[in-house]
Amino acid sequence: MTVIEHPIIFTLFGLPVRDTVVFTWITMAVIIAIVLLLKLLKPNLLEMILEMIIGIVDDAMDVDDLHPYIPLLGSLMVFVLVANLISIVPVMKSPTADINTTIGLALVIVLSVHIYGILKKGFWTYLKEFASPIVLFPIELIGQVSRTLSLAMRLFGNVLSGDLVVAIVFSIIPSVLPIAMIAISMISGALQAYVITTLAALFISSAVEINEEDQRVKAEKAARKKLKKLRKELANGES
Repeated sequence: MTVIEHPIIFTLFGLPVRDTVVFTWITMAVIIAIVLLLKLLKPNLLEMILEMIIGIVDDAMDVDDLHPYIPLLGSLMVFVLVANLISIVPVMKSPTADINTTIGLALVIVLSVHIYGILKKGFWTYLKEFASPIVLFPIELIGQVSRTLSLAMRLFGNVLSGDLVVAIVFSIIPSVLPIAMIAISMISGALQAYVITTLAALFISSAVEINEEDQRVKAEKAARKKLKKLRKELANGES
């Protein structure tokens, strides 16, 4: 079935380029075109969409400043949404119906979680929390691999199953019922974009969340350092 097959379209610098890559490029071009059109014709609508995405991320994340995470999570949500819905266009297939695409997205999410965690807490502090106690480090690694596979398989399975159902119904009853199935597939695609963005936001939030005990210890150290400096200044007659 063409929904499952991913043939090679052409080669680029000796590398095979499958239809999934081509549909991904088309998806990216569609997103850029829509954003540019909205910016020119309906800037208020573009702002509303951005505010909606920020609201979704804000509900999922318990952080003081959302700005560092909006570019990644917003781009993820928009790309997955358009990639899921583009299959309703004749001759088009969802890039997310290919396991390679969903694994790539999952790897981006998982790596971003650790990068944001390291930037927020520092390398050694984050590594200490990640492998505390050290005997749990192998289990944590297994958990990261399983998390990646879970994200990839969840999105891939849901999108592929939706495309398959629509294709099968179209081949059997090419009339009103397929339209209803397309509507259901669109709803499912939008839901999957929301789910994967929310999960990514939750993972990042847990990685950048600073332990309250660590905050208390840091505050005490800063207070002691400040008090020590004040005493030194008093002893030298500077204050």
